[in-house]
Amino acid sequence: MASRDRKSPLTNLIAGGSAGFMEALICHPLDTIKVRMQLAKSRSGAAAPSFVSVGLKIVQKESPLALYKGLGAVTAGIVPKMAIRFTTFQFYKDWMVDKDGKAWKLNNLWAGLLAGVTEAVLVVTPMDVVKIRLQAQRHSMADPLDIPKYRNAAHCAYTVIREEGFGALYRGVALTSLRQATNQAANFPTYHFLKGQLQTMQNVKELPGYQSAIIGCISGAMGPLVNNPIDIVKTRVQKTPNPEGLTGWVRFKDVTGSILRNEGWRAFYKGVTPRVLRVAPGQAVTFAVYEAVSQWLDNNSDKFKLAMAK
Repeated sequence: MASRDRKSPLTNLIAGGSAGFMEALICHPLDTIKVRMQLAKSRSGAAAPSFVSVGLKIVQKESPLALYKGLGAVTAGIVPKMAIRFTTFQFYKDWMVDKDGKAWKLNNLWAGLLAGVTEAVLVVTPMDVVKIRLQAQRHSMADPLDIPKYRNAAHCAYTVIREEGFGALYRGVALTSLRQATNQAANFPTYHFLKGQLQTMQNVKELPGYQSAIIGCISGAMGPLVNNPIDIVKTRVQKTPNPEGLTGWVRFKDVTGSILRNEGWRAFYKGVTPRVLRVAPGQAVTFAVYEAVSQWLDNNSDKFKLAMAK
């Protein structure tokens, strides 16, 4: 990213948090469908149901509100997640310069990778554990007598800690870190490469919102296409309590081996379609909102400083 695109930490925090909030509201139903597809176990070679049929089944059996199961956990986590993502990406990128101030080669890739690990450890892993537990529950939200084990995000987190210990919220942290790292290592370089090309071609400093959304959509599709097997194993690991005495590595091997034996290698790409359809538009929303909010903050920074001075 060129120096002209550099944002202050406060701008990254506010714009990133705003982008995350809008992404959660718009795209969460696709994430619920993706999780249900990944958790569905089928015989080896059997055709997996389509994301449309899974979505319709959820709506018919559990009401349309069921598509928003786990939204509380996501909303509570995605705002700080996006704020951390954009802020730490800029921090790592600024750090990756030589003594003459020249940026490292592939610094967008390395900064994205480290930002992905940071967000995974600080926010994403516990958020994912709670979200997946809520999304995996098959109950009708339209029936007040159909009481699930986990009533909401806070109750789910409390129950998991009480029954399984605080460490259960960090089950799958290595896999989550690997997923987030590969996501952002693909996402940020692709976005900023395309952004730079469009800025140069049009000789503009700021791109129109629709262009930010389009290249955000393209960059967002890169990660899921590469790391869906990681996401499948992570989802299976985080869904259920860890058997006594099993290390994370043993659990990873058991889940991976079970999928291969019982469902075949194609099972590692279950949910890839809704995941791409979830992440790609999600990144379109994220980058479009981030660019719009950060531009607005930059344009009004003098007014804020004047107001603070008074």
